[in-house]
Amino acid sequence: MPRPAKAPDRTPLSRERVLRSAIAIADGGGIAALTIRSLAEELGVKPMSVYHHVAGKAEILDNIVDLVFAEIDLPSPGGDWKVEIRRRAHSARQVLRRHPWAIGLMESRTSPGPATLRHHDANIGTLRAAGFSVAMTAHAYALIDSYVYGFALQEAALPFEGPDTVAEVAAPMMQLFTTGQYPHLVELTTEHVLQPGYDFGDEFEFGLTLILDGLASSLPS
Repeated sequence: MPRPAKAPDRTPLSRERVLRSAIAIADGGGIAALTIRSLAEELGVKPMSVYHHVAGKAEILDNIVDLVFAEIDLPSPGGDWKVEIRRRAHSARQVLRRHPWAIGLMESRTSPGPATLRHHDANIGTLRAAGFSVAMTAHAYALIDSYVYGFALQEAALPFEGPDTVAEVAAPMMQLFTTGQYPHLVELTTEHVLQPGYDFGDEFEFGLTLILDGLASSLPS
């Protein structure tokens, strides 16, 4: 049953309010939940009122992706490149945890907004200032973003939420391992995953360090 429309909000409708409401819908139900109709219901207005501020869903997606990019810390081309890129990577991961619907959209828009362009320019500038050639900058940026987006996607898909729920989810799975056919899974699960303090999120820093150290080895000495 469709949820009833909200009572009209006395706050004047604006482009900013429309876009922030669109993000709230996507955060709550994924990008599939975001339609002009659901947006109008969230705002407590008629669908035609939404069109006074945005041309359609494509424009909404362009702009909410830009707002997500605006939440990510920008690296500074004048600082230590590893520190700056690491800070940006951790920030991107945290932002994508808040907005998992955005993972598949971050690089998909053909009309990128100013925050998106600033973000890419700052990352490229930081790598170039570190001494990477143009070609190596392209390689490094692609590698780092593949890792960040890929980790965020994997993290969003996990069947547990934080270290406190790992054992609860893993216990029923362990019943599948009793045949002795999966000794390596049993070893990894019992000796690592089910140990106190295990947090899948810790894997992010380990992998990121390997990538940054590997890229550093390609810099001119």
